[in-house]
Amino acid sequence: MKKVAIIMGSDSDLPTVTPAIKQLKELGIETEVRVISAHRTPKEAQEFSENAIKNGFGVIIAAAGMAAHLGGVLAASTTLPVIGIPCSAKVLDGMDAMFATVMMPPGIPVATVGVNASKNAALLAAEILAVGDDDLAQKLAQMRLDMADQVREKDKAMQEKIKEI
Repeated sequence: MKKVAIIMGSDSDLPTVTPAIKQLKELGIETEVRVISAHRTPKEAQEFSENAIKNGFGVIIAAAGMAAHLGGVLAASTTLPVIGIPCSAKVLDGMDAMFATVMMPPGIPVATVGVNASKNAALLAAEILAVGDDDLAQKLAQMRLDMADQVREKDKAMQEKIKEI
């Protein structure tokens, strides 16, 4: 199975990407986590994305706040799917990062999840890899069934609480 790269613009993004790391591990997907800045280490960002296919990656997840150019910088040098996680910062609650990540020029797409939504980024990466991996596809299908069961259980509990009102 191909690996997933999680690239953070700063080590301060680790709390944001931790749910993604955990989700990928739960699914048995090998994950490499790096700090590479689009602005402070642009050569390293380009080199990483240029070599990502050769190095066994199938998807790149890019987490960045504020200017949030990391996803676009990585996408510019690879044909692998890149998923951007806009990270909230003290200014504008991550909306600046959301716009910077989602508004890519034609020809260089970056799939974008919600602000700080790293678990969804991991699941999207897994779904991309599952196109060619039946075992992973089955794990994802089972996760969906389990989530539905959890909702049904919560509804059942809620119905009992409502009776007491």
